[in-house]
Amino acid sequence: MTENAWTRWPSREALGRSGTTRPRRMLAWVVRLLVLALLLWSAFSKRHVGLWEALAAAAAVLLAALVSRAFFRTTYAHRLVPSLALMGVLLGIAVAAEATGFTGPALVIWCGCGVGALERLPLGAAVPVASVALASYSAFNNDVWLTTAATVAGMALAGYVLRLDAEARGSAQRLLAQERAARAAEAESAALAERARIAREIHDVLAHSLSAQLVHLEAARLLIEGGADRERILERVVAARGMARDGLAETRQALSALRGELTPLEDFLAELVSTAEGAQVTVTGERRPLPAEASQAVRRVAQEALTNVRKHAQGAKVTVWLDYSEHEVRLDVRDSGGEAGELNGSGGGYGLLGMRERAELLGGSLDAGPGEEGFVVTLKVPV
Repeated sequence: MTENAWTRWPSREALGRSGTTRPRRMLAWVVRLLVLALLLWSAFSKRHVGLWEALAAAAAVLLAALVSRAFFRTTYAHRLVPSLALMGVLLGIAVAAEATGFTGPALVIWCGCGVGALERLPLGAAVPVASVALASYSAFNNDVWLTTAATVAGMALAGYVLRLDAEARGSAQRLLAQERAARAAEAESAALAERARIAREIHDVLAHSLSAQLVHLEAARLLIEGGADRERILERVVAARGMARDGLAETRQALSALRGELTPLEDFLAELVSTAEGAQVTVTGERRPLPAEASQAVRRVAQEALTNVRKHAQGAKVTVWLDYSEHEVRLDVRDSGGEAGELNGSGGGYGLLGMRERAELLGGSLDAGPGEEGFVVTLKVPV
């Protein structure tokens, strides 16, 4: 046994009542009350003891009970000197009880001191205290030596078993506390991740939609200040209204995605390319539902890629290819090149940086750059 084992206190979880079942606590109180009743009965049952002597004995029994309770508290606080002092008081009460003829209470106190020391004190202090208490019990017990030896061995074993049981209970309590802390940390991490996902969804939808509306409204303002004709101004206002309508629809889609109410990815892409002139979509591989994050990544990248085509290659032909493989899904958006559109100065919105960030968060990748004719955006997401 190492030196640390001799000087180490039982844990506070082991010395406390936490983790103890209600029936077990009730049983412990019943045992304590029975022992107290036995000691009081022993004090009053002596026929040669007068009233004052019996009252003094009863007071000594109650004092022993209070000292025992204080011993439980000091050992729970891991205070060695007060614990040893209280144990000395209990041993002194037992000696006084034996000297005045109350052998029964003295024997019970000695046994209790031996068991309590082994259960609650560091072994370096528990072994000497238990040895003194159980040796005193052996010296004044009137049973045959074999019975006394068996009783002493049983008491020592009981104290050590109670110590091991308390340590096991304390370890279980610490593991339970660690598990609860881990679950709380996991729940907090999940909440933060969900907040980040919601923030990305809001940014993806609103930043793009509002920036496009701002361009049209700013153009309308300049036209009004320049005295342009009504038709040109109305064209810009109608375009801004269309952007607002599209933004509202995308916001509703984002909210549906957050609630897990996503339309099939193929249907979404088909509807998306239907609004773009000269665009077509092709789906290969075995179609299957995707996790919400992966599905949203494909949708957002497709939206941004088509928006970039309208900005930088107006009138270009666009091919959207979605491929389901065994371990990943791949989205490929290619355009044939063209002239910059009217939204070229509206800013990046979500942009390539945001698309790449979304892909990397899922363990995937995004490549964007010039192709044979125009621009190519390729997204790969593991599923």
